[in-house]
Amino acid sequence: MYLHRCYRAKDGKRHAYWALVQSVRTARGPRQKVVAYLGELDEEGRLGVAQGAQGRRADAQGRLFAEPTPRLVQVDVQGVRVERSRGFGGPWLGLQILKKLGLMELMNRLMPPGREEVPWPAMAALMVLCRLCEPSSELHIAEHFYEHSSLADVLGVPAEKINEDQLYRALDQLLPHKSELETHPKNRMGQLFKVSYDLLLYDLTSTYFEGQAEGNALARRGDWRDGRGDCKQVVIGRVVSRCGLPLGYQVLAGNRCDVTTLEEIVGTMESRYGKVDRIWAMDRGLISQEKVAFLKEGGRRYIVGTPKGMLKRYQAELASQDWK
Repeated sequence: MYLHRCYRAKDGKRHAYWALVQSVRTARGPRQKVVAYLGELDEEGRLGVAQGAQGRRADAQGRLFAEPTPRLVQVDVQGVRVERSRGFGGPWLGLQILKKLGLMELMNRLMPPGREEVPWPAMAALMVLCRLCEPSSELHIAEHFYEHSSLADVLGVPAEKINEDQLYRALDQLLPHKSELETHPKNRMGQLFKVSYDLLLYDLTSTYFEGQAEGNALARRGDWRDGRGDCKQVVIGRVVSRCGLPLGYQVLAGNRCDVTTLEEIVGTMESRYGKVDRIWAMDRGLISQEKVAFLKEGGRRYIVGTPKGMLKRYQAELASQDWK
């Protein structure tokens, strides 16, 4: 037996009804015999009738486990909504990258567990993943992003244990290990990929403080880049490879003249990575006759922008060349 759908016209409209039909053999061939007219049935009712019509064959031993019976529930789709959806791919992929680079192992070695409720390596990984997935401030991470991301599931750190003070303290824990945290990824990236360090790009930027910043000895008013001459700032010098891989940075006083930073940055990078087969590239604001002499004395190679004051000296020579 099986269910068969029948149609009937009533009041100018076409209505659907269901009938329980049995196949029977007759002298003139198989025929359908209506066992019962069931009227209009919803999906749950049709499933119940179909199960009753199929019946069950009694086996000699019977089944070891009962077959699961589908259970249908009517749902108002207008009242269904999605809650607590979380983007999982970004945090998970970022954590795998950290592990592949050996940074989790490195941070566990540099910051062994103490009395803190959340280990500092986990806090450091949290901030790295937040910077990767949604770059923002520590306050935004604590009050918004972490709770609405899948980081709590990926790292196993509940959202209620994360606050901005804890994130700032984690930065303080990382600072003493700055050199190791810069050197290790550089070496590991060189092992995993064919990264070239023959060309080093150096430039400066700055960041300012909304306040007096009395606890920061480097916070000074200087040549502002952010249009906030009313605020104290610090200058940040960063060195990257030709593909943009960061190799190191230095935080400098906010009133530091750009050209005076060159020797300090070059010396720091050479002491850390050596100076063989390096070409330094920088813009004209970081160079002077004295700094060119410094680069030449060490046998360093360089590509620098010519200061505007020196362009007239070479103007005729440059204009006479065939640059095709």
